[in-house]
Amino acid sequence: MTTAIFFDCDGTLVRFERSYADLLRGVFEAELGDASDSLLGVYDEAFTAAFEALEPEPVRRGMEAVLKEATEDGDPNAMVASLQAAEHEHTTVPEGTDESLDALRESNRLGVLTNGVGDWQREKLAAHDLLPYFETVVSSYDAGAHKPDPAPFEHARRRIEAEEYVMVGDSDSDIEGARNAGFVPVRVQEEDGAPDFWATLQALV
Repeated sequence: MTTAIFFDCDGTLVRFERSYADLLRGVFEAELGDASDSLLGVYDEAFTAAFEALEPEPVRRGMEAVLKEATEDGDPNAMVASLQAAEHEHTTVPEGTDESLDALRESNRLGVLTNGVGDWQREKLAAHDLLPYFETVVSSYDAGAHKPDPAPFEHARRRIEAEEYVMVGDSDSDIEGARNAGFVPVRVQEEDGAPDFWATLQALV
């Protein structure tokens, strides 16, 4: 039986060493000299509205809103690039991930299914040398809807034909969306005291 295993990106394949708010504060402090909570709120509101509407550059929209609020003539593109660089620098691949993926792809077909802008997520995976493990990367932008909507899961089915589908993720949107779409859901937990998913998986495969 052919099995396709799709993995979420953030929180599953890569994990943040610092909170996202801290990454944003670093960008705002470097570019504007102001890392206040009010600017974080402005960014979050603008980014979320653009992201939920599937606008093509939600991060840039957030940075533009911050510059407008701060009444600064900064470069939003430079701020976007700084945030992306910070993401790459402050994300890590959990121990055992590479070995587990290498073993899994011997008898399964592997893909990524992520809520996010496709190029942004692909570049993050590439920065951590993860792209070669996967046949395809499906973003919610590709499907026109975010998980847990069934559309990304159906898009994933079209990308990889298989008899069984598995979704590995760390969020409710991964698990609930997978279950509703007929995927077998597998939850990754990062909480202290929880078994390390990748170490356990490596032992099994």
